[in-house]
Amino acid sequence: MATPTTPRERKVAVIGGGTWGLALASAAARAESDVVLVSRRELNGTAPKGVRVVKTVKEAASHARLLVLAVPSSHARSVARELGDHVDGSHYVVHGVRGLVSDGDDLATISEVIRDETPVRRTGALGGPALASDILAGRPSVVVVGSRYPEVNEATASLLGSATLRVYPTADQKGLEWASALVGCLTIAVGYAQAMHTGAGLVAALISRSIGEASRIAAAAGGEERTLLGLAGYGDLFASIAQTERPEVLVGQALAKGLSPAEAAKAGELRVEALDLIPHVVRWTEMAGVRAPIFRALSAGVVEGKKAEAILHELMTLPMESKA
Repeated sequence: MATPTTPRERKVAVIGGGTWGLALASAAARAESDVVLVSRRELNGTAPKGVRVVKTVKEAASHARLLVLAVPSSHARSVARELGDHVDGSHYVVHGVRGLVSDGDDLATISEVIRDETPVRRTGALGGPALASDILAGRPSVVVVGSRYPEVNEATASLLGSATLRVYPTADQKGLEWASALVGCLTIAVGYAQAMHTGAGLVAALISRSIGEASRIAAAAGGEERTLLGLAGYGDLFASIAQTERPEVLVGQALAKGLSPAEAAKAGELRVEALDLIPHVVRWTEMAGVRAPIFRALSAGVVEGKKAEAILHELMTLPMESKA
């Protein structure tokens, strides 16, 4: 794998001072990259060791070729629009946003938003089973970087990867972005199941059927089904069983106990992109003609407030498909 060697190529700029932004900045510093972090909020505590905090995206764009976007999906377009005044075709923009953006009746990936709002064409995305808290603490973790451009994957792996963070590349950028967003939604379902004290067999069935459903959705969106069968799909969702502190799991548990979406969001402690995304995904699947009963059931719980027991009964009594 090619390793950047010029001074500018050994630099990284992370945009977003939330937990995920701090984690990615600390990973880059641990990989001995020269890192700046754009944060307009007061950080809780000090910045990670080796990370310099700046205030503007202009400073970020002048510091590094590789820019890592770590902001909520609801802010992605406005941040990308601002960034567009300071970047050019030589920059790479990789995002770590576990979400999609509602664009009328369609859903856009964050990479598509970046391409709409900036002159940058070499984009990428991060996904997979890693927790921000694990990366921030330097515990061994694995992520996936996806880009249609090999040089973006190589630079990201080189500048973020270390002995404690393994970065696997994929060319299926769109599949990775949809996988990250969809698995975030399905992790809420795992939280539901845990709160209902369902058996391990039922949880395994939920995960298997969920990934099959998500792979159909990702393929309909232009990704590859097999991407959901690896770290970005199965790996990410399997990890949610053990990641009891994962925000989506906490939200799912809260919803199953009868809390409202607003109350459940507070239980998750961090912003959970999937909570707002679920009903948009359901509408998208209906327009695309993709069968998605698990997502419809999730939406019933989130939007309509249907009881967890009623949702489980509905899923257990659906007509059988022709294959397991």
